[in-house]
Amino acid sequence: IDGIGRYLLPRIEAIGDGLFGGQRVTARLDKETIASSILPALRGMTEGNICHFDCSEASLRFINSVRAQALAWQGTSCPDHFVRTRVRPLYVEWEALHGDSHSLLSSIREGLIQYGMEYAQYYEENRLPDSPPMRGRNPTVMLVPGVGMFSFGKSKSEARRTSEFYINAIHVMEGATVLNDLPSESGASKERVVDNYAALPLREAFHIEYWLLEEAKLKRMPPEKELSRKVALVVGASPGIGYAVADRLCKEGAHVVIADINESLAKQTAGSLKTRYEDDYAEGFKVDCTNRESTAGLMRQISLLYGGVDILVVIAAIFFPPDGQGRISDEQWQKTFNINLLGSMIAADEAQKIMADQGMEGAIVLISSANGVVAKKGSWAYDSSKAGLNHLIREMAVEFAPKVRVNGVAPASVVEGSQQFPRQRLISSLNKYSIEWQEEMSDEELSGLLADFYAQRTLLKKRVTPKDVADAVFTLASSHAKLTTGQILAVDAGLPEAFTR
Repeated sequence: IDGIGRYLLPRIEAIGDGLFGGQRVTARLDKETIASSILPALRGMTEGNICHFDCSEASLRFINSVRAQALAWQGTSCPDHFVRTRVRPLYVEWEALHGDSHSLLSSIREGLIQYGMEYAQYYEENRLPDSPPMRGRNPTVMLVPGVGMFSFGKSKSEARRTSEFYINAIHVMEGATVLNDLPSESGASKERVVDNYAALPLREAFHIEYWLLEEAKLKRMPPEKELSRKVALVVGASPGIGYAVADRLCKEGAHVVIADINESLAKQTAGSLKTRYEDDYAEGFKVDCTNRESTAGLMRQISLLYGGVDILVVIAAIFFPPDGQGRISDEQWQKTFNINLLGSMIAADEAQKIMADQGMEGAIVLISSANGVVAKKGSWAYDSSKAGLNHLIREMAVEFAPKVRVNGVAPASVVEGSQQFPRQRLISSLNKYSIEWQEEMSDEELSGLLADFYAQRTLLKKRVTPKDVADAVFTLASSHAKLTTGQILAVDAGLPEAFTR
């Protein structure tokens, strides 16, 4: 095989862009913009799988060529490739030079309908009495001239590997077509040979795809997790609630994007999840959720990475400790409302646009606070912003129905891992409640004193931890609360002052 490769490569390189009959179209400069704009809708059309987009030189040289459609129709010639790529990819015919995303989606819809009918025919013509049932009618590989290759799977790694397998199939086609001037002794039927490239006979291909041992292997695989094939965006990468929520969603099978104004913190959180789970299951990005263009740009990045968004959790919030008179500046008031209320609104609004394009059910969970219903001294801005957030949740639940559910989680003060409790605020709070402390105490010891004080004010006499909040978020984001929307779930160990009035 290595000798064949050494013989073929110089011939392939010599032909270059002349491979496969030469280039019919050129790659579009806006190919990634086109891809990110269609991927959510494309994901909804293909059973909600995770997507992978490839616009590498190797794939585009083939996809943009004169003979790409004829060769792609033949399917692959290697069983290892075929198991991933199905009988053949979907080659999308569209106006590649001047078309827009709307015309491309229209062409894809038509192509999927035709592909489904042809696939059903292929199944019926080749099935045996003991053949496994048909596994859907959608392609796992889609070729779009001028743009690139889209592949689909139950996870990012599966979708990416499918793409890599089809690129290997392209290399096989390269080797076959550059030897078109040599006599062929292939035993393949004439209609299954194009430019010296011989594909598997359809019946043989079917027996590989629906091999009984492969079916037995699939049946032995463990059931998918609750959030498998879901994409979750967590805005706010604090080492407390932010990390706990991201970890819980990832543990339940979701692909998780962690976004924060602090990019290094977002990437650090994502890196920790990659270590705990799988590399393709987490990514970190920077976002300013108070800026709509920054947030919309993040949604485009996520669409390009995974295909869309199914779950949004907004944790990002800020609290300014008051001065000696219990006040904060007007500028701090404005920033509190910008981050705690405006930021949540923008993030939810931009996420639901992606969810609407997908046409699938989605879930939005916003982190509120017990302070949203408890009136007290010293935190006008924070408490009012959370009260506003509570009503915003109800407003958006009405607006985004029936496909998208919007709920909130209202924890009591979570001290563990919170960036809102730096040492100075811990000391200020301990003094406020006349709790004894010593200067030599560590931040962890000080936070423990404050957390225990808060716990004693509750009915259950327990601390509220990041894990408790993450459990509530998972419940609301999952099918366990599929008929719940417009609600605020208290996670406060029982605060009578926060009981619904």
